[in-house]
Amino acid sequence: MTTRQTTAPSGLAVGVTVAAAIILIIGGICHAMQGVVGIATNEFYVTTQKWIFQFDVTTWGWIHVIVGAIAVLAGIGLFSGAVWARTLAVAIAAVSILVNFAWLPYYPIWSVLIIAFDFFVIWALTAHGRDVVAVSGR
Repeated sequence: MTTRQTTAPSGLAVGVTVAAAIILIIGGICHAMQGVVGIATNEFYVTTQKWIFQFDVTTWGWIHVIVGAIAVLAGIGLFSGAVWARTLAVAIAAVSILVNFAWLPYYPIWSVLIIAFDFFVIWALTAHGRDVVAVSGR
């Protein structure tokens, strides 16, 4: 009979994972706010250059609202330590990176900032996500 040896979770790892959850929630709220602005006023965002991915700003608005809502739900789910929440959070952060890359012509500095946050979220959840599960007891 083999016994599974468990070690105490690292406080730093749990802190990094909780920070990733908070950043994901804040990023999701910001995505949704960007989307609402894009839906409400088409003239707010102006394209800086001609890029391959050009949609109507209203379309981008709906994309941002949907990605933002899913990111907020995944971020809230991360506090429970559920595996589905970690999986969904990594997937939605990856989608957010793609969306913000395509959104670069409209709001370049903001897009680069959110891309960096999303990379942090993916790193934190893939490297330290199991520690939250150990703390929550699931």
